[in-house]
Amino acid sequence: MSTQPLPVERPAGGASPPQPSLLSKKRRKLVSDPFGDNNPITVQVLGICSALAITTQMRTAGVMAIAVVFVVATSNVVIALIRKSIPERIRMIVQLMVVASLVVLVDQVLKAYAYEMSRQLSVYIGLIITNCIVMGRLEAFALRNGAGDSFLDGIGNGVGYGAILMVVAFFRELFGSGTLFGWQIVPQVFYDLGYRNNGVMLTPAAAMFVIGILIWIHRSRKPKLIDIS
Repeated sequence: MSTQPLPVERPAGGASPPQPSLLSKKRRKLVSDPFGDNNPITVQVLGICSALAITTQMRTAGVMAIAVVFVVATSNVVIALIRKSIPERIRMIVQLMVVASLVVLVDQVLKAYAYEMSRQLSVYIGLIITNCIVMGRLEAFALRNGAGDSFLDGIGNGVGYGAILMVVAFFRELFGSGTLFGWQIVPQVFYDLGYRNNGVMLTPAAAMFVIGILIWIHRSRKPKLIDIS
């Protein structure tokens, strides 16, 4: 019996191997992982500062979530496109410049078209520059992968982060103000009977308490995450 290895089939004309499809398992995982085993807040415990500060209302939490999705996804694509031409010794400076430019863009758009929301979010839009989720994805993923995969990774992590913000804001606004998205939810008859909003839910301590419960629930459902530091 011959022991020679079988010839490897190559694409005709020296073409490169086919790329994974948009709906491949690998690419679906890039979007779905941040909702489960790699959530930025409940697993990686990142971006906590904004989660404590802007989740008193679902509107502000939603705008912050959209802003982070835009910044993470766009900065991932930009860095992925220029990664081979970035000198190693200044890569962090380049990343910060890209992120800062996008954050300034978001801030100016909010001031132009949603000034009241811009005032409510105040300095926290600017603090997206220091958000560990943004820089973490640039370092861990965008510098090592193509623009398409980096975009999906940014979308997944941004939406995974935003989903937790919305959950925290739901409980804080409902029990702290009796509203959701500014609309009165608790019937007036409850107040007539003596019901009072829980002002404690509007404090950062309550946000930390809600986030802690979410982390506990998430990790109790997935015991393998308990050992992740």
